[in-house]
Amino acid sequence: MLRFDCISLFPEMLCGFVNCSILGRAVQNGLLQINLYNLRDWAKDKHHITDDSPYGGGAGMVLKPEPIFGAVEELKFQNSKVVYMCPDGEPLTTNVAKSLAHEDHIIILSGHYEGVDERVRERLVDREISIGNYVLTNGTLAAAILIDAVSRYVPGVLGDENSLNQDSFSDGLLSFPQYTRPAMFRDMAVPDVLVSGNHAEIAEWRRNQRVMRTKIRRPDLICEEEFK
Repeated sequence: MLRFDCISLFPEMLCGFVNCSILGRAVQNGLLQINLYNLRDWAKDKHHITDDSPYGGGAGMVLKPEPIFGAVEELKFQNSKVVYMCPDGEPLTTNVAKSLAHEDHIIILSGHYEGVDERVRERLVDREISIGNYVLTNGTLAAAILIDAVSRYVPGVLGDENSLNQDSFSDGLLSFPQYTRPAMFRDMAVPDVLVSGNHAEIAEWRRNQRVMRTKIRRPDLICEEEFK
């Protein structure tokens, strides 16, 4: 079982997300444990203040180190990994998600405002991850995406784990086009090869579609010499 402990100023944003659909079933089946914590619970002052203005001046507020150290140190085990969600972290990729799925316990720290005190990153954080080249109002949504992406690679979470092999980015290519009934809809027909019953031709068609779609939409993902 993979355990996630998510520390956030707005943990309620994740309540419905972790209790629905595939993640909700995985929790019920004992494959995942997802705990949500409010960082303010570790603030020692009577007003539960978790942020302060930055040294050196500037806009925005910075999350204070005291409550973060208190939360992480209370939740952390010997084999825990602390992940900080931030715009300047390493990009979240399929390989990153796969690697994290092998962990036993992941503590996710959501960034907010102008981020966290740098001493948190230096002393507590094992891995810093970004979900893209943009900035959100807070890191709770980024934490949700990380939980979802990683959980798919935990054995048993997906009903059909073969779907992982045809996902976009599973081998550096985008996925192929998908069709379902009816075979004809508003003068648009399903490609003949998909209803032919010839599995070898279907596999070849899908492979060609993946290469072509990737060359057009994400040429940065593939080596032209390899997929000519």
